[in-house]
Amino acid sequence: NSRGASSLLKGTIPVAEFSASGPFEGFDLMRRGFASVKNELMPSHPLELSEKNFQLTQDKSNFDMLRNIQGIHAPLKLQMEFRAVKQVQRLPFLHSSNLALDTLRGNHECIGFEDILNDPSQSEVMGEPHVMVEHKLGLL
Repeated sequence: NSRGASSLLKGTIPVAEFSASGPFEGFDLMRRGFASVKNELMPSHPLELSEKNFQLTQDKSNFDMLRNIQGIHAPLKLQMEFRAVKQVQRLPFLHSSNLALDTLRGNHECIGFEDILNDPSQSEVMGEPHVMVEHKLGLL
């Protein structure tokens, strides 16, 4: 009797809610780092979004200026070189300096915050190399 069984299970919790993607998911400290409670409680500063998108805005204005001076081919060629350089990366467990990208942007002679104290968005994550590579390739 399937109707009787479904009426008995009305007050129970479905098994899908206990899955790994549900509210009881274990926090993966190795991949995500420590959770920052401060960012969740306090509203972000108005300039934070501007700072996060600074390089994108800078590139866009440089491409517009380059298009006005040299024509449409120059920014397209530079964007193609950017895309090719971004594809070359080290293994997932090693930090990549992106020196070729800095050279294309003209930032290779500038000393910034990330050169001395490292970029906070690329925090050092060291784990088991084989697991991290398999995760990046989608095998895990």
